[in-house]
Amino acid sequence: MDRRCRITWWIAGLAIVVVAGLGPAATADDMTPSQAGEQVGIEGTFIRVAANDEGWVVVAYRTANEAVGGEYMLLRVGITLVQTEGAQKITRDGIKLVTPDGRVLPLMTQEEAEKAVGELAMLTKRAAMDSDSVDYFPRSFNRPCELKFFAANAAPRANVAYDQVELASQTACVGVLYFHVPGGIQYGNYNLDVKFDNSIVKVPMEIMSKQREEEFTKQWKAAEKEARHKK
Repeated sequence: MDRRCRITWWIAGLAIVVVAGLGPAATADDMTPSQAGEQVGIEGTFIRVAANDEGWVVVAYRTANEAVGGEYMLLRVGITLVQTEGAQKITRDGIKLVTPDGRVLPLMTQEEAEKAVGELAMLTKRAAMDSDSVDYFPRSFNRPCELKFFAANAAPRANVAYDQVELASQTACVGVLYFHVPGGIQYGNYNLDVKFDNSIVKVPMEIMSKQREEEFTKQWKAAEKEARHKK
């Protein structure tokens, strides 16, 4: 995989996905903690990176943004450890979605995913056409692995799903996560929370209207351009 570590990091006041508008970007060498204690970065309109001293999580959520009103959310995710030694297990129960109204939703089980296979298959097909990458990891992480919380939608019973993934030294794991969102996906600010052994990395995401998306993209590109000129 192409290891990319150029992350556009944002100041603490902008950690909740720049609700009040974009501010000056910082470089990867000048990262500022968010209100949740981790560093939060933006690599595209629908790509977020959050990291602390223990864990690193990348989320691409364009498919979720296109599914407003639907009751299932698909997120493409990359997870690794920040330290280069040791290992940890990330469990299904340790991954949560926090909605704009404060509900904490669990990751779906494989059994639930099989019951909703029609809806999830459509989301998966849509996500396959998404060119946004989750491959934004530190350069030292060069051992790819797969998050297998869900078996393939095309033939779920022919594959194996696991309730945990082990992150080892220099390992970067990528995969798809599914959440059931009762009442449907709404516009607003969500968090993907991933529990590591000693901390929780909170990745903020904003589900945006078309107008908000255009405004956000314009502001983000301007801030990115300004950051490059400062280098």
